[in-house]
Formats: sequence, structure tokens, C-alpha cells
Amino acid sequence: MLNRPIYLDNLATTPVDTRVLTTMLPYFTEHFGNPSSINHQYGWEAEAAVNQAREIIAAAINASPEEIIFTSGATEANNLAIKGVAENYFSQGQHIITVATEHSAVIDPYKYLATLGFEITFLPVEAEGLINLNTLKKALRSDTILVSVMAANNEIGVIQPLAEIGQMCRENNIIFHSDAAQALGKIPLDVQAMNIDLLSLTGHKIYAPKGIGALYVRRRNPRVQLAAQQHGGGHERGLRSGTLYTPQIVGFGRAVEIALEEKQQEMERLTLLRNTLWQKLSQLEGIYLNGHLTHRLPGNLNVSVEGIDGAALLLALQPVMAVSSGAACSSATTAPSHVLTALGRSEKLAYASVRFGIGRFNTTEEINQVAEHFLLTVESLRKSNLRLM
Repeated sequence: MLNRPIYLDNLATTPVDTRVLTTMLPYFTEHFGNPSSINHQYGWEAEAAVNQAREIIAAAINASPEEIIFTSGATEANNLAIKGVAENYFSQGQHIITVATEHSAVIDPYKYLATLGFEITFLPVEAEGLINLNTLKKALRSDTILVSVMAANNEIGVIQPLAEIGQMCRENNIIFHSDAAQALGKIPLDVQAMNIDLLSLTGHKIYAPKGIGALYVRRRNPRVQLAAQQHGGGHERGLRSGTLYTPQIVGFGRAVEIALEEKQQEMERLTLLRNTLWQKLSQLEGIYLNGHLTHRLPGNLNVSVEGIDGAALLLALQPVMAVSSGAACSSATTAPSHVLTALGRSEKLAYASVRFGIGRFNTTEEINQVAEHFLLTVESLRKSNLRLM
């Protein structure tokens, strides 16, 4: 474990908080029952634990517990929301609106629906990553059945104006879905105040284990009905069949609980660390901040650097820090980030980008060390490029 790089990829995933793990452990060995086994104590114990977690997660977004459907993560939640609406509301319209900078877990389901005859409008974003509300308004049609806008972007951290979007959708009787994988426990989320009808959530971005997430599905004013995408037992209101993974669910609930308890303090701490890092990195000539400076997640910093090769930069940074060039889910591709190109960045700048994901366990000392090494590395690479030319 010695000399491991400083972990700054918390937007890809987070370590499980020991408090979360401690809460989970009894549900592997002692309280191991199936929550659907309603005829004995083991099942009752598991069911009670699942219900408690459901209540915690519902309260975090101002929903009711029965509106929380557990899934394997936000990708499954997005697929259930998007395909479930498309199939159930097909007779009312085949037009759907989303944003060019969405996660692939939203974009790819929509591309699939396009092959089935749905018309998908991909809204552009402005230079700092925010959508233009007037552009959205003009895109709405009488046959629009769904609007999907991510709460906070996974690459550039930009926070979209959910309340304004939700109000617009409500006034036009259009279902509003938001992928909040990066937002839960970090920024305020209120499905009632924001008029959100479907909200995708995940645990592994907030120090819960991987493999657990949820979908909020509005039950009233209006009631949203989805076509199930997974069948085989009628679990989760018939929307997501399969034995519930009690330890993961318990961990998810505990992680949400901790995140809410510490949210204000952590937002202020992460914002300070992020701003400190940007102040130091901004000394570089030819460095660009990707995304809005203030309308972004507290722990997110995404930059592009002129005059260097992006792959060489990441390789040179590896001994000291673990960072990424964009979404972990698409890091194996050779194409430049679709998020950065949507902002208007050139391919060269999109390739030469670094995403810093600052998290709960990062310190001021680490941020200072990272900044120093980053500056020295860029300077060294630029000198090497000059020698090669």
C-alpha cells in the first residue's frame, strides 16, 4: 500500500466509507434473509432493513418510500426510466428531448430508441456547459413525452437548472427525468420543488458499494407509469424483478445518511480545495477551465492544457496522482470527450484534458502536492515537445 498515487478520481467511484461497511457486515452473515420471505424472522429482519434504507433515500429527495425502486445502479435506473416511458407512452408521442452532454447511460438508450422510430432532440449547451432554457422551450412539441437533463455532469461538474426545467415540463404535461448519479448527497435535490418525475441515483459516488442504485418514480400529481424492463417475480412494484441485495441496500441508505449529515460542511471543504487547486493551476499559460466556474459540483475540476499530448500527460501524472481524462465508463474509447467537444473545445484540447475528482478523504496537503507536480509535469512535457520539433 506504500507509495500509492493520491486518489483524485472520486467522480468515477469512491471508496466505501468504513462507517458504511460496518453497517453492512451483519447483513452478510447474521441478518442474511431474503426480504421477500415474509413467513419468518430472517425475512422480516431483511425487509425491515430494506424499508429503513428506502425511507432514508426517499427523505433525501423529498419523496415517499414507495416511490423508490432499487436497481443495480444509475445505468439500470436510466434504462428503466427512459425505455419504460417510451414503451408505456408510445401512443401519446414519439418525441424525446435530452442534452448533448449527457452520460452515455442516457445517450445510448436514446440512440437505441431512435432505431425503433422515436425522434430524439439532443440540445446543445452553451460554452460553460449550461443549457439555454429558451432553446429547450422552443424544442418542446405537442408529441414530446419525455425530457432528460442530467442534474450534474460527470465530466465537468456543471449543475443544470432543474427547477426551471421541471416547471417548464410540468406546464406542458411532459415527464421530466434527471440522472442524479453525481448529485445525490452533494447538492440540494427536491423532486417536489423541482417537479422531477423520474430521478436516477447510485451509491458508489457517495462512498457506498458499487452495484446498488435506485430510481425515483412519481406516484401522484402526476402518476408516472413505466413498462418494466426486467421480469421475473414482481419485485419493486413489478418494475424491477430480482431478489433485493440487502447488504448493498443497507450500505446505500447509510451512505446517504452520512452524506446528508455532513453535506454543508463537506460542500464548503471541497469547494475550498477545488478553488485552491484551480488557483495554482491557473498560473499555467494555455490552461482552460472546462465548465462553469461556480455552477458546478464542489469537488470537480476539469481542465485542458495547450501544447501537450493528453496521453503523455496522464502517463506522467500517474506516479503521483490517480486522475482521468473524462468519464470512466468511456475511458477505453479513442474519441475525444463528447462533453468537451459540445462546449466548443478543439479535439486537441479535448484530448489534453484532466478531470480532478476531489473527495471526502482528500486533504489540503495532497492538493498542494498534486498542484506542484502537475505544474512541473506540464512544463517538462512542453520543453520535451519543443526539443522534438
